[in-house]
Amino acid sequence: MNGLFLQITTTADSTEVIPREETLSVFELIQGGGWYIMIPLLILSIAAVYIFIERYLAISRVAKASTSFMKDVRDHVYKGEIEAARKACKNANNPYSRMIEKGLMRVGKPMPDISLAIENEGKLEITKLEKSLSFEATIAGAAPMIGFLGTVIGMMAAFHEMNTSGNSVELNQLAGGIMQAMVTTAAGLVIGIVAYLGYNILVGRIDRVAFRMDELSVEFIDMLQEPA
Repeated sequence: MNGLFLQITTTADSTEVIPREETLSVFELIQGGGWYIMIPLLILSIAAVYIFIERYLAISRVAKASTSFMKDVRDHVYKGEIEAARKACKNANNPYSRMIEKGLMRVGKPMPDISLAIENEGKLEITKLEKSLSFEATIAGAAPMIGFLGTVIGMMAAFHEMNTSGNSVELNQLAGGIMQAMVTTAAGLVIGIVAYLGYNILVGRIDRVAFRMDELSVEFIDMLQEPA
């Protein structure tokens, strides 16, 4: 009897249902969101990260560029050695020195012409730094909208299931469409936020470079106007 009772107890224990925790991988989330929405969002996320890293490194190199060449330029200009001053700028070879060199090329002409040459060269250098920033801003705005498009498509699919199933609609029939709606919205918002933050960080660093260029241009113009 004891053996029989033990066997029944063991059998009862073996039939006990143990709840299993379900997890979703990134790939499953992408599948759940619909490949026609998630693949464009994935491409946009890669582009946003690439643009941020590439531009951040390029702007950082410019921001860290030395402006010590201005001391040599000042010494040569005071001595009337314009070509030597231009050579000092060429040796420095950075956006700051190229801007000052453009002004040195106009020495001897009216001061407004020199100022305009420096200003135009500065704008050109800033434009180079801003390369691809417009695309980063576009990603920041487009990614959430693409995500919302997936939301609309997902909800349409869910309501279509409700319409075709009538009163016998089950929750699992709606789950696919609702999941697609939620996943695409979340993905679009995350990508948009990352791109938006990256864009503003880059713009802030470019503004600091532009401010430094303005300082150097004012310093150069003042130097030319100082009495010999």
